[in-house]
Amino acid sequence: MTLRINANFKQRVVIRPDDYQWLDSPMPGVQRMMLDRIGDEVARATSLVRYQPHSEFSAHQHNGGEEILVLAGEFADEHGSYGPGYYLRNPIGTKHKPQIGAAGATILVKLHQFDDKDVSQLAIDSYNQAFRPGLVEGLSVLSLHQFESEQVALVRWAPNTQFSAHKHWGGEEIFVIEGTFYDEWGEYPAGSWIRSPHLSQHKPFTKQDGALLFVKVGHLAVE
Repeated sequence: MTLRINANFKQRVVIRPDDYQWLDSPMPGVQRMMLDRIGDEVARATSLVRYQPHSEFSAHQHNGGEEILVLAGEFADEHGSYGPGYYLRNPIGTKHKPQIGAAGATILVKLHQFDDKDVSQLAIDSYNQAFRPGLVEGLSVLSLHQFESEQVALVRWAPNTQFSAHKHWGGEEIFVIEGTFYDEWGEYPAGSWIRSPHLSQHKPFTKQDGALLFVKVGHLAVE
């Protein structure tokens, strides 16, 4: 039977750090926290992956594309080394062999979610890029990628910022990198992952500690 985790994309899903359940991968020293998944070892998947120092993963080809945000440590492969804040896109057909150094690494990774026409290969050091003012005072935005309806960005929220109520056309996916994010449905500390379906709605805000978010919109099924 095919493994299915949070596989109903019409449902809202929230996973906070207290919910994490790390599982060993087939490679020694590499663990995964599966956020959503359809498939077994080869799968459409969104995961946190934790590499111990001096671990590696076998060489592999990205048959459905690979998207990575480096959260901690230093992720590396034969193409380069990438510290916290790096955003990587490896389109369909690319391949690599992750090899991790003394610092270890923790990444957010999305697999088998590329359109075959989305061929941009990216390695963006987001922490050394300029953010632009957002739609309301207190918000600043760094656009990372856009393809058709899908948009990917880092969004920095100053303390005590309020955004208007809005609907998510094509859904919204958030990973809280720093601070604490809030809406009328709850509180989301750093490390929280929120997936909201097409046409879901909320009214988000921050309090005293602000927040830094990784945000994807417009990439979930519209029916």
